[in-house]
Amino acid sequence: MDAALLSAPARTADSAAASTALLTDRYELTMLQAALRSGAARRRSVFEVFTRRLPEGRRYGVTAGTGRVLDAVEAFRFTTPQLDWLSDQQVVDEPTLAWLADYRFGGDIRGYGEGECYFPGSPVLVVEGSFAEAVILETLILSILNYDSAIAAAASRMSAAAGTRPLIEMGARRAHEQAAVSAARAAYVAGFSATSDLQAGFQYGLPTTGTSAHAFTLLHDSERDAFTAQVESMGRRTTLLIDTYDLAEAVRTAIEVAGPELGAVRIDSGDLLMLAHRVRRQLDDLGAEKTRITVTSDLDEYAIAALGTAPVDGYGVGTSLVTGSGQPTCSMVYKLVARASSDAPDAPLVPVAKRSAGAKSSRGGRKWGARRLDAEGVADAEVVGTGPVPAELADRQLQIPLVRGGEVVGREPLAAARERHIRSREQLPMSATQLSKGDPVIPTEYVTG
Repeated sequence: MDAALLSAPARTADSAAASTALLTDRYELTMLQAALRSGAARRRSVFEVFTRRLPEGRRYGVTAGTGRVLDAVEAFRFTTPQLDWLSDQQVVDEPTLAWLADYRFGGDIRGYGEGECYFPGSPVLVVEGSFAEAVILETLILSILNYDSAIAAAASRMSAAAGTRPLIEMGARRAHEQAAVSAARAAYVAGFSATSDLQAGFQYGLPTTGTSAHAFTLLHDSERDAFTAQVESMGRRTTLLIDTYDLAEAVRTAIEVAGPELGAVRIDSGDLLMLAHRVRRQLDDLGAEKTRITVTSDLDEYAIAALGTAPVDGYGVGTSLVTGSGQPTCSMVYKLVARASSDAPDAPLVPVAKRSAGAKSSRGGRKWGARRLDAEGVADAEVVGTGPVPAELADRQLQIPLVRGGEVVGREPLAAARERHIRSREQLPMSATQLSKGDPVIPTEYVTG
């Protein structure tokens, strides 16, 4: 794979110019207005992103969307038309509008590196600044992390099931057009090798791939005419779709047209396990031993695992991926965990937490996260704590600086996030990648400094 693709910076010239400030809930701004009136808006505050539990059946989560969060925070600026609309709709008062007009996030953000696995209670992202500047980022941050991390978790399960066989993300026709771009990015972080979505390729430097659909075959007077046109246009290394009519006849025609140098054939329907074996035997009998077989057709991690013994060389995944394979969100929350005791710049932080009955209580205090390893280098606990980090965990901390004093310091190429995920998943117990349902593969332990 071209190294330039792996390290290509995101092309966000168009998107960066668009404000992200109204990608938020109204209550963020009404809280801001009330806090400005009470005088508490300037209090130093610490917000934390975490999930209380993993989606049902998941053994680990995957942090994804961090790079998109950094772009979105940079673009969180209120434009004149936006401010005029807020005024016309009487969402907030004039003093609040004046404050918003000058808004620039000037605080600090740190969090788990993109691609890192996480568990219940993991402080995936920590946002620190005044209450006013931090509270209005809640909806934007959660909308990105909840979706991208859900897609990455599904993609990670699929890539683990696929082993060394490559996966192509091809869900653009099954999702909102912008969600499809985000899904392609998250899938790449978690192990997919390419996408069919050109905007994702352009914006994030992802490898793209794609050849033809059944419509192309149906357009022509015969399957042979269609194959000939595609080979003449794209060369013998192309991939021919062979299940429009009769599969066996299509394989014979494909090799007659392209020769044994044909790059690959794609099967998009039927009993993929049985058909893959039949097609492999036929290709080999025709002298096309090196022609690869790619399968598509509503695949998920379970179908991919079931095809593990089939003579398949790659998979294309669409609907299941872009919907999180049944878990389209991670249920991450953005909670105030500490705030200054007064408006004074040097006022100490006071831990705060919701204490209501039920499952929505939380733990107060600014937290760090670390992953403890056993003697063999396998993770045995997610350790979350407040106060000083124990010496034995000093080199196992998972949070990294992302924004410092309002300036982004943690932007990195997707290749780094992709490599981080591989390392992180490899450190988990082997049962992490089993598709059977179960509890988180390691427990979360809390310590208080």
